[in-house]
Amino acid sequence: MSKAIFDTMELWRQYRYPAYRKRDDAMTQVVTPSENTITAGQIGKLQDILGAALRKSGLMSEPTQEVIETQGESLVAELVAAVRKRVEAVSNMIVRLVSVNRSRTPQETLDATGRRQYTDRNVVDAMPKGEGDEATVYFFNLGRYVSDEELEKEYELRGLKPADPYSLAAVNEEDPSFADTHPNGTHWHDANGKWCFAAFDHWRGERGVFVSRSGRGWHGSWWFAGVRK
Repeated sequence: MSKAIFDTMELWRQYRYPAYRKRDDAMTQVVTPSENTITAGQIGKLQDILGAALRKSGLMSEPTQEVIETQGESLVAELVAAVRKRVEAVSNMIVRLVSVNRSRTPQETLDATGRRQYTDRNVVDAMPKGEGDEATVYFFNLGRYVSDEELEKEYELRGLKPADPYSLAAVNEEDPSFADTHPNGTHWHDANGKWCFAAFDHWRGERGVFVSRSGRGWHGSWWFAGVRK
């Protein structure tokens, strides 16, 4: 391993793990969800969706009736819990619509953010570009440590996939102060199936961007960028 890559990895450990440093930026601010409760229209829509799915299910009538009579209440409780889990997962998301210049090289994309860079050249050169002149990017925070593998499940729970680094960079180019209070990142697999990441942060009065290989997970301060599938 070259000294440059080693130094980058060590700096990333200081950025990414609270055991290595004390953050000097603001506390993570969670977006408060609406206090309005579920509406009759929303209930009706859920009933329509469930009804359509059940009609296509091919379930046998007799055992279905037995489940309704003997397990109806617990079944309903499980369904409500499943809906609640997904609703709570999306209730603290931040949404940004940005223009994305995909004609840039990966290095030009990072340069345009105006941040100090801590990068692995090979990972930068292979950054996925994504598609489209615009992107709607959703950010969510878990408030706990999460591995890259576990993070994939959190994206799935929200109906998202990880944002490409070009879209993420566009958000931080348009609003350089966003990462001051919302350190944000995304990840992807390289050609060899290894996790890579791009992350934007503010530390010791400096705005920085990291692009390198991953595998160690993320602590609870990070906001993760996703786009709709």
